[in-house]
Amino acid sequence: MKRLLGSWVFIITMVLIDLYVFQSLKLVTSTLSPKWRFGIHAAYWSFTAAAVILFLVIPYVQFESIPKFIRIYVIAILFGFFIAKFIAMIFFLLDDVRRILQWSGLKTYQLVKGENIETDSISRSLFLSWLGIGVGGGLFGTLLYGFGNKYRYRIEKVKLSFKNLPASFKGLKIVQISDIHSGSLDDYAAVEKGIQKILNLQPDIVFFTGDLVNNTASEMEDKISLFSAIKAPMGVYSIFGNHDYGDYVQWPSAEAKKENLEKLKKVHANLGWRLLLNENIAIEKNGEQIALIGIENWGARANFSKYGNLKKAYQGAEHRPFKILLSHDPSHWEAEVCKDYNDIDLMLSGHTHGMQFGVEIPGFRWSPVQYVYRQWGGLYKKSNQHLYVNRGFGFLGYPGRVGILPEITYIELA
Repeated sequence: MKRLLGSWVFIITMVLIDLYVFQSLKLVTSTLSPKWRFGIHAAYWSFTAAAVILFLVIPYVQFESIPKFIRIYVIAILFGFFIAKFIAMIFFLLDDVRRILQWSGLKTYQLVKGENIETDSISRSLFLSWLGIGVGGGLFGTLLYGFGNKYRYRIEKVKLSFKNLPASFKGLKIVQISDIHSGSLDDYAAVEKGIQKILNLQPDIVFFTGDLVNNTASEMEDKISLFSAIKAPMGVYSIFGNHDYGDYVQWPSAEAKKENLEKLKKVHANLGWRLLLNENIAIEKNGEQIALIGIENWGARANFSKYGNLKKAYQGAEHRPFKILLSHDPSHWEAEVCKDYNDIDLMLSGHTHGMQFGVEIPGFRWSPVQYVYRQWGGLYKKSNQHLYVNRGFGFLGYPGRVGILPEITYIELA
């Protein structure tokens, strides 16, 4: 019932926004031929009709039972069109505020001066109408363009120097990947090319920092052979992310949810990955050791789980001269790691995806996710501690990337 009510609230809100935006669309198309006007108006309302039907149906079906193409692309297109209209609406609201102020000023002048001034024909600004539709349409087009970027894997190379790094580990080549979100992947050939990029880097060791699936272990059933190809001489090590626990879907029972998590642990084993669950191990080379600590998901924000236990995971690692922490959520770094564990030299995270939308050019970086996460992508340093946030190998929700490409991180220690 609650889900159905939420759908109706969203539908009514969406239709009201559509009606409002349509007033400006009518203005900018008023000079076109009737045939063109009808075509544009029909296309506009067809998106609304499709969205209404979809949101009326969703409460009555299991989301996973909806065909994958509809789940990934149709919903994304409809949602993107809604966001574009919402952005365009801001310009139209500015125009209406102008019209109200102009009308109020004229009415006031009329009352004071006693003159009869026409106030009923304050028209919409054609410029602001075009600007709103141009910005909204540009955003929608950009989101559609981003569909083609979701498998354009980019290798980010980082070299980090540490005074306390044992000599045997100088030159250690690390590859970090994160946020595979296997339930979203639909082009296995493209994914295989990304995996080959990892292998071409010839890493000594590979770290995976969480979110192997969107919700369920079954998402990996047909992808074991793909990702088991990721190998390294010193091993592949992994942790859980917030999506790996099945917290975002309904389960018939607590036992079913627990069973799903156990299946996912077996998936990591079948991949040949060593899953770290609030524990640490020694990585040894030429008789020297460093500590690798891996914890379950721990997010500083209230809406994310705190399955991780760094106190437990850290025990026994105190005496090792250099420590690497795998922790999915980067908010963990400032909230606990920097405050209480200043001898953890390097933390590797993921989680944010860089929101799969933003701008990264020399001298300027921006993504909407920065208003939620202070550390959202790339390298960060505080005193002698370092954090690297991988932007994600896969995608979730929006099946594309704009400005923030899927990432394979190559780190060389020195």
